[in-house]
Amino acid sequence: MSKVSWIERDKRKRDTVKKYAVLRAELKAKKDYAALAKLPRDASPARLVNRCRVTGRRRAFLRKFGISRLAFREMALAGLIPGVTKSSW
Repeated sequence: MSKVSWIERDKRKRDTVKKYAVLRAELKAKKDYAALAKLPRDASPARLVNRCRVTGRRRAFLRKFGISRLAFREMALAGLIPGVTKSSW
């Protein structure tokens, strides 16, 4: 489990990106890069990081499920993810 402060920081960044999304799109359309540079750094969507919804882990993130590989394995073995079974051959 990652620190609560990191998870909260990520939430704050996501809120900032939503807040400035329309303004950023307008400035990009006008090609006003000087005004874009004056916006907060966290307003850029490139600064967002995918985090596991269960643990908050940012590495080994599976986009299709929205969780990390560790949480995925535990949930799949417990039968909590529909349609996922352990393979054997």
